[in-house]
Amino acid sequence: MLRTHTCGELRPDHIGQTVTLTGWVQRTRDAGGIFWIVLRDRYGLTQLALEEGVESEELRAKGRELGREFVISVTGKVAERYSKNDKIPTGAIEIRVEQLEVLNAAKLPPFLIEDETDGGDDLRMKYRYLDLRRNPVRRNLELRHRVAQATRRFLDGQQFIEVETPVLIKSTPEGARDFVVPSRMNPGEFYALPQSPQTFKQLLMVSGFDRYFQIVKCFRDEDLRADRQPEFTQIDCEMSFVTQEDILNTFEGLVQYLFKEVKGLEIGTLPRMTYADAMRFYGNDKPDTRFEMKFVELNDVVKGQGFPVFDAAGLVVGINAHNSAMYTRKQLDELTEFVKRPQVGATGLVYARVEPDGNVKSSVDKFYSQDELQKWKAAFNANPGDLLLILAGEPNKTRKALSELRLEMGQRMGLRDKDVFSPLWVVDFPLLEYLEEEGRYFAMHHPFTSPKPEDVALLDNPDTIGEVRANAYDMVINGVEVGGGSIRIHDRAVQARMFSLLGFSDEEAKAQFGFLLDAFEYGAPPHGGIAFGFDRLCSLFGGADSIRDFIAFPKNNSGRDVMIDSPSPISGAQLKELSIATAVEKKA
Repeated sequence: MLRTHTCGELRPDHIGQTVTLTGWVQRTRDAGGIFWIVLRDRYGLTQLALEEGVESEELRAKGRELGREFVISVTGKVAERYSKNDKIPTGAIEIRVEQLEVLNAAKLPPFLIEDETDGGDDLRMKYRYLDLRRNPVRRNLELRHRVAQATRRFLDGQQFIEVETPVLIKSTPEGARDFVVPSRMNPGEFYALPQSPQTFKQLLMVSGFDRYFQIVKCFRDEDLRADRQPEFTQIDCEMSFVTQEDILNTFEGLVQYLFKEVKGLEIGTLPRMTYADAMRFYGNDKPDTRFEMKFVELNDVVKGQGFPVFDAAGLVVGINAHNSAMYTRKQLDELTEFVKRPQVGATGLVYARVEPDGNVKSSVDKFYSQDELQKWKAAFNANPGDLLLILAGEPNKTRKALSELRLEMGQRMGLRDKDVFSPLWVVDFPLLEYLEEEGRYFAMHHPFTSPKPEDVALLDNPDTIGEVRANAYDMVINGVEVGGGSIRIHDRAVQARMFSLLGFSDEEAKAQFGFLLDAFEYGAPPHGGIAFGFDRLCSLFGGADSIRDFIAFPKNNSGRDVMIDSPSPISGAQLKELSIATAVEKKA
């Protein structure tokens, strides 16, 4: 090794020892009689000292030639630091430099390599290798490492075996769009990059590997946002000879273990909520339960009083923002504009305040007497000082809009604390959803999800197909879906029936999934599993909104890697070799 110690490990116990350190110059400071250099590596910072009359003038001159981010090696004696810095672990010592070697000079970086940098997102993504030198980014990747290692320890202790599955697979029509890869050796044919290892982990269950896991890279060609990337990582798991209860208990144990190991927190038993209740009380299948503010349905309370907006609405529903009656007209106008944004979709907002004397003052007073407004107060179980916020319209659209308003109010009221964690299971999802524009059913999760055993008979009646519940479950933490899975179909006849309901002909099902259907004829065990969004888990543990902060080399919101300028065109010769040059030329 070129060093004897790191820049983060020297303490007063090392005083008097001769050591060699290597790293990057964080900063320099010249006080005339003494010249200081702060040296940085992955492990921390150490101060180096070059003092007039102690260190040679040649050595001091060499130190003054150093710039930020120069890579250097220094040898010297550990000494007690006169002006100690209790903000860093090495703040009680410094190195009196005896030898200094520049291993590599550096250009002035385009932004400060400091915890608080002056570089914007775009600039830092272009020079990501410099951004990774910053402590906050490094700590994020260290947290990611700890989560991965803790996951492996827990699952290994539960007799899971880690198995790698293929990256070049077959494209399928369900789910998000695939990234496709042309095959040079099979002209005109394409691989797909896996959206998940779903079929392979099911085949591993058929193979007798009854407990499988993999921390695996997956790919989806979909629109991006803060918690999505075109390539992302899952903790992918599958188990045989299990019920839904076995899956929930096992992976509740995993998440409890991760919180304890990574955050030092005991999270206890996870509550369970049905999909129907999640939609009814929160308008969202991934409710943020750090705070209450449940929906209150008002159709029976507010209709028939001559207010046309409520009378014509399919659903009138609201929330009680406790102790927020002091909101000004300007603040209420801001909330109205918020719900009218296209991405929220409401047409307006009705509000009511509960006054200190218990009377209710609303924005639609001319339609409602105080006696009627008192019924509102009772429905919301409201107290003086509370603010009632009400939306009306088509039920699904109105629930979605109120869900967004609830989250906005939670943020404004300081109820979405990133240091508070509220995990839960959401269960009993619909198996299928019908899309009018497509004229057919789609799988709510994926086509391999089993129906609840007690609902199987409903599949035979066209009028009850939409009532069938999936043997599926999601884990939600702070309004973020961090994991989801299901008990799988393991019977060929049931799987064929599912493909038929999803609009596959027998020929299409055989062409796409014949290998899986065939495998089911060779003794497929009952099985089920779950996949956790590894990047999302890490961002939750780290208190960040974006998963990009926990990926070493992420893409931007356009799916581009601006550092290496990818995706990018390839040469005509390459296209021709892949037998796709003609198609590209025609497009041009």
